[in-house]
Amino acid sequence: MRFRICFTFLFLLASHYLLAQKINDSYRLNIKRASSEIIIDGVLDEKAWMEADVATDFFMITPMDTSFSQVKTEVRMAYDEENLYVLAVNHHAVEGDYIVQSLRRDFSFGQNDNFIFFMDPFDDQTNGFSFGANAAGAQWDGIMSNGNQMDLSWDNKWTSKVTNYEDKWIFEASIPFKSIRYKKGIDEWGINFSRLDLKTTEKSGWAPVPRQFPSSTLAYTGILAWDNPPPNAGTNVSIIPYVLGGATTDFESETGTQYKREIGLDAKIGLTSSLNLDLTVNPDFSQVEVDRQVTNLDRFELFFPERRQFFLENGDLFANFGYETIRPFFSRRIGLNVPIQFGARVSGKINKDWRIGAMTMQTADVEEDALPSQNFTVMSLQRQVGARSNIGAIFVNKQSLRYNPDAVDEGMPVYSEFNRNAGLEYNLASSNNLWTGKAMVLQSFAPDNTGNGFVHAANLKYASGNLTWEWRHEYVSESYTAEVGFVPRRGYYKINPSGSYLFFPKSEKILSHGPTVSSTFFWNTEGVKTDNATILAYNIRWRSQSRFMLWTAYDFVKLQRPFDPTNLGGETLPIGSEHEWFAWGTEYTSKPQSVFTYAFSTRMGGYFAGGKRYNVTADLGYRFQPYVAIAMAANYNQIELPEPWNTTSFWLVGPRIDVTMTNTLFLTTFIQYNEQIDNINLNARFQWRFKPASDLFLVYTDNYLPEPFGVKNRSLVLKFTYWWNV
Repeated sequence: MRFRICFTFLFLLASHYLLAQKINDSYRLNIKRASSEIIIDGVLDEKAWMEADVATDFFMITPMDTSFSQVKTEVRMAYDEENLYVLAVNHHAVEGDYIVQSLRRDFSFGQNDNFIFFMDPFDDQTNGFSFGANAAGAQWDGIMSNGNQMDLSWDNKWTSKVTNYEDKWIFEASIPFKSIRYKKGIDEWGINFSRLDLKTTEKSGWAPVPRQFPSSTLAYTGILAWDNPPPNAGTNVSIIPYVLGGATTDFESETGTQYKREIGLDAKIGLTSSLNLDLTVNPDFSQVEVDRQVTNLDRFELFFPERRQFFLENGDLFANFGYETIRPFFSRRIGLNVPIQFGARVSGKINKDWRIGAMTMQTADVEEDALPSQNFTVMSLQRQVGARSNIGAIFVNKQSLRYNPDAVDEGMPVYSEFNRNAGLEYNLASSNNLWTGKAMVLQSFAPDNTGNGFVHAANLKYASGNLTWEWRHEYVSESYTAEVGFVPRRGYYKINPSGSYLFFPKSEKILSHGPTVSSTFFWNTEGVKTDNATILAYNIRWRSQSRFMLWTAYDFVKLQRPFDPTNLGGETLPIGSEHEWFAWGTEYTSKPQSVFTYAFSTRMGGYFAGGKRYNVTADLGYRFQPYVAIAMAANYNQIELPEPWNTTSFWLVGPRIDVTMTNTLFLTTFIQYNEQIDNINLNARFQWRFKPASDLFLVYTDNYLPEPFGVKNRSLVLKFTYWWNV
């Protein structure tokens, strides 16, 4: 306990001494009210643009961060009573066609010529919005949290146009003030503009950003200076209804075809310019893109990110509390195999220092599973302290309505009456982003104290241009429970020191290279060592943006519960058995400029029970830009073990075809063959964005048995959504 208190004190002390004036406050772009109407056509011909101030003379971020960019970019901004306007002229530095994957929305940043800008409308260097496009006109939008984290699943109403010329391409956009949140009366926003030009492999920014950080890092934004505070968004109410029809057939249970006819709606109500109320009634998420399957040889549950729109805006207030394996709240637990009836959420900024989030969701009864209606409530409060740090609190409650204590299955309760979590955390982020970290505590509460437990964790990270190091420790008690969270492992102590160093040689081909070392130790609550994973790697990055890594690792595991090393549901290794092995492997990613791209990884060495494991993965891609992108992902595992397992091998193969006829008309077909779970999944999704944020979806899904080949289940859904501003 003394160690924990000292570590937390060091966090607070570090925050006190790491305060500083905003780094790039000398980079200022004045924004004026538009003196003429602006038509979004990707043409620089309006009077308002001729009179607007210009942001130019971008700084190179990569491959080096010590000079001006060789690729010229010019940016102008303006506004009127309803919209914020942006125009970027992206000049070519090298002759040749632009490089893009497709017209697919929210493209991969590193594989497209693009222009993206990052806004901090609260001027807190922590939260913001991002908009942009690639050189073919595919849109990008995301919501930002924790200084540079980007959630591209967020989607909102705005328009843009890209026009290509022989020597440049122009991006022009109109963003309604109703589509973003900002502090009322503020006349200075944080702003930065990012340009990636793959022909020169150069990434640049208007306000300089050190190369060890993403160009989106809000600690390094310049200032957008308004001639008057941004106009009030006025009545800000959006109604988003949907109508859905579909059919599902389960061939395995032979229950026939079930037809689905539903209506529902979401509503967004701006309580203030920075505080929003979201409502949903009978939501449906059938159009959400399917998760990419992975081979699971882990002893613990896997994590898949949230993609449903309702949970995303200001989602960091709820979902970012804790660490990736210690989350007291994980929204994908809500509506898991049960329908959501309705929900409400208030989230956003109260003032410069305070943010709040409160959400309640109600699910329906499920008679066949003997599950009652359940209520999920989560409340979060966050206060900024120092330059960019904050203190947060969270409370999570899952409550079963009409609780029946006699509902049991094989002697165990089917569900609990309630589960609650309360926690505090301190997030450290220095003004220059060199120091980051977190310290947190959590307490769970359950009926009869059976699930009452405690969590403490903390980390401290330093990242300079060459040197990065981090310390992290965790404690999760055996009785800690988070039924609405993601905590795959309980009853342990953990420490994880890590470090890396990069060399930047004066080479025409190699950009950087250097070693990375990380060691993770686990002990159970009785002090017995249960795990150790130590990895030593060497990384090389070429100026062409291709990458290579060679690694070797040592693993030790003392099993705390039975485990099948093939994860196929067969024989298990006993509790208390000890296993250790060495392994090595490689990873390579090709340069993104080619129309044919590829990546691979290899792994060979020891495994549980004195066995061997061999693994090869490959990702291949070919594009007929900008309309068609074809990809193939393959993963092969061969596990050699003593009897009764012997030799086991299985494939995971996933071809994917993206057809983007325009930047509003998409067809995605995704096939996944997973030999480990004996399933073939086919998912095809057609999307027509006939107006900004308004869509028609047609989604077809099949699941097959590989042998003998036959259909397990099949569904077809047609969904229409319309975004209506009241």
